[in-house]
Amino acid sequence: MSKCVYMLDTNICSFLIRNKPDYLLDKLQESVMAKNEIVISSITYTELMFGAVNKKASPKMPDIVTEFVERLDAILAWDKKAVEASTIIKKQLDFQGTPIGHNDMLIAGHCISAGAILITDNVREFQRVENLMFENWVIR
Repeated sequence: MSKCVYMLDTNICSFLIRNKPDYLLDKLQESVMAKNEIVISSITYTELMFGAVNKKASPKMPDIVTEFVERLDAILAWDKKAVEASTIIKKQLDFQGTPIGHNDMLIAGHCISAGAILITDNVREFQRVENLMFENWVIR
């Protein structure tokens, strides 16, 4: 079995942090035991931290996010390849008249450039992105 890099998107991270569903935690543990990498984009990290300091957020949320992120294999840095892949996605989706959210576009481009599989519950948006490999682990 080949090893994979799984990139968690923001909605999966938020779902994990808020709900801690056993089946999803088990799925992550199985993936770790299989020596797969679990990463997030620096875009996702930004969204999580901005959410953690939102005026409606608990004062404990920045620490909770930090603890969550420390358990991941990496926060992938935004780089030239991510910019180029995101630009291609923007051009394609704008041409088709089916754009997706700005940060979702950046995360998708980052995922493609990293050769990762995106883990998301936002299939409606991400299914429009050509060449993006994704899985929905929320659905059992």
